[in-house]
Amino acid sequence: MPVSIVVGGQFGSEGKGKVALEIARRARGPVTVIRVGGPNSGHTGYDRSGRKWALRQMPASCIDKNVDVVFPAGSYIDVDLLLSEIEALRYPKERVFISPYARIILPEHKNWEREAGLTGAIGSTGSGVGGAVMASVAREASNFPLTSPDAAHFAPLQEFVTDVSVLLRQRLDKGLRVVIEGTQGFGLSLLEGGYWPKATSRCTTAAGALSEAGLSPIDVDDVTLVIRSYPIRVAGESGPLLNETSWEDIANRTGRSDIREYTTVTNKLRRVGMFDAEIVHRAILANSPTRIVLNHLDYVGDHADLYDANSELRQFIDKVSTAIRCKIDWLGFSPLGVAETAEQQDR
Repeated sequence: MPVSIVVGGQFGSEGKGKVALEIARRARGPVTVIRVGGPNSGHTGYDRSGRKWALRQMPASCIDKNVDVVFPAGSYIDVDLLLSEIEALRYPKERVFISPYARIILPEHKNWEREAGLTGAIGSTGSGVGGAVMASVAREASNFPLTSPDAAHFAPLQEFVTDVSVLLRQRLDKGLRVVIEGTQGFGLSLLEGGYWPKATSRCTTAAGALSEAGLSPIDVDDVTLVIRSYPIRVAGESGPLLNETSWEDIANRTGRSDIREYTTVTNKLRRVGMFDAEIVHRAILANSPTRIVLNHLDYVGDHADLYDANSELRQFIDKVSTAIRCKIDWLGFSPLGVAETAEQQDR
């Protein structure tokens, strides 16, 4: 069955949004995109007119406004944020479908995270996803203070509520492509990431995303693992980052002017480190990807260097491929999209 899953192989911000958008653009026929998780991370993409969109609730793979968007039962929705992004995109509301079982993020969930000290202790974005997950798992326990409304009983979302299980199965039975846009990265995964408690509140692997989407493993024919040349973690006490360096050091290495990255949600300067093959290798073991995308190669060299086998860029790509014991399939140099496949380098 034609289901693509896009997940991150490090600590997030690998460029999953633009890769999911690329897969949707390359698909034949109508496409449905699924956004799992919640708005605790931002996904960025550029539409065909070159406009940048940094989205937290709507998927980046929808910015061409030619796909159906599904929020499955494994979604956590900040309603005000969702409606504001739909409005900003001028997205056709009839193409947005929300499971009646999707959970709603309330102000009390955000307040609970702040009062629990999670924003400082683990570098949480304070978006309320963790609180919403806790409320859902608590199942209205009398000794837990948070409630967990679902979309079916939340009036502002009534026009979008649909039986998405039926909708998705109808699409898949017709052979139409479904793209699941995962969130964050493997090293942040609650279960297998290896950095608990400096982790997110969900499983961020392909299996986790598929479970949240409510689909079967036999539906999947494409798992894309996205990695970046210099992995990042968010600011603060967000957890270990092997061989941490600075943006100034990377700028000096590449001969570029100073480059810095800031988080989409909190606008804080990201921490950055040298490439670590071990975490990517563990992500490969957990996800068994059919495709690997290496992004942010402009931090290493220019696109023209691909055609010089002795260039620092080609040597870096070869070194990464050897270290992770897998070939690199797609290469990304800019936020606009995937530049080309590895197979095209020598043509």
